[in-house]
Amino acid sequence: MLCNLCPRNCHAERTSDFGLGFCRMGTTPIVSRAAAHMWEEPPISGTRGSGTIFFSGCSLGCVFCQNEPISRHQLGKAMDAPALAKLFRRVESLGVHNINLVNPTHFASEILHALRIYKPTIPVVWNTSGYERVEMINAAKGLVDIYLPDFKYATEKTSLSLANAPDYFGVTLRAIKAMCEQTGAPVYDDQGIMQSGTLVRHLILPLRTRESMIILDSIASQLPSGTPVSLMRQYTPINGVDAPGLDRRLTSREYHRVLDHMMSLGLEGYLQDKDSANSAFTPAFMDEESVSLFEGT
Repeated sequence: MLCNLCPRNCHAERTSDFGLGFCRMGTTPIVSRAAAHMWEEPPISGTRGSGTIFFSGCSLGCVFCQNEPISRHQLGKAMDAPALAKLFRRVESLGVHNINLVNPTHFASEILHALRIYKPTIPVVWNTSGYERVEMINAAKGLVDIYLPDFKYATEKTSLSLANAPDYFGVTLRAIKAMCEQTGAPVYDDQGIMQSGTLVRHLILPLRTRESMIILDSIASQLPSGTPVSLMRQYTPINGVDAPGLDRRLTSREYHRVLDHMMSLGLEGYLQDKDSANSAFTPAFMDEESVSLFEGT
C-alpha cells in the first residue's frame, strides 16, 4: 500500500513487514506489551487497571520520547488483524476496565479491521499523540469508545524542533474536535470509570509554560465545555536530547504556573503528583506477562 494514514501524508510504500514512510513500519502491527496498567488517569485505570496494548513505531517521533525502545524500533511480536482480535479477548479476560490501544495511528487500518472481527464488551480507548487525520477518526466511529489524545505543542517552532511536525497544533486541534464531536460528553459508570468520551492530555515541558497556557486556552475556547484535561508533570530527561531545558525535570514553579492558569479557565480534569517524573513508571516491554498473552495468537 501507499500510506497516508497519518497527517504526514508520506504516500510511502508499506508492505506487511516493511515500510519506507516516516514511521518505518510495515502494515502488520508490532505489539510490544499487553498488560493491566494502573498508572493512567483514575477514570481509565480505576481499580482493576487499563488493558494496555502498546504498539512499536510512531508517526510523530518526539525527540524526548520516554518509550524510545519501542517508538523507534521494531520491538515486539507481529500480529495481523485476526491475531490482534484474539489478543483483545485475552486482555479483556484479565478483568480490566477497558482495552487501551497505545500509539495505534500508524497501524490504524489493521487495528480497525481487528475491532470489526471482535469488538470487546468493555470500552476501547484510542491512546494517541493527537496527530491524527480527521478521516481516520471518522473511520473509527462505532469501534472506539474513548479517545485519549495528547495535545503537545502550540507553536510551529516547537513542534518543528521537537517532532519535525510544524503543522502539529492545527492538525491536532481539528482531530480532537472531531473526537469530541464523535463521542459526545463523557459518560461514566457508577464507579467513575469512563465508558465513552474524550479526555485530553497535556505534558508540560521545561521552559515552555507559555506554550502550555496557549494549549489550555485553546481547549477552553475551542472544545466543548466540560471536556476533561489531564495536566501532566511526568517529563523525565533522556540521554541525547539536544533542546533547551529538556535536560532537566519540570520545576514546581513551572507546574503551578500552568496549573493556576488551568484553574483560572475553569477547566476540569486530573493532576499528577511530582513523583510521577520518574523512569520507574516507564513500562517494561516484551516482559513475561506480555509474552504469555502473545502465545498462540
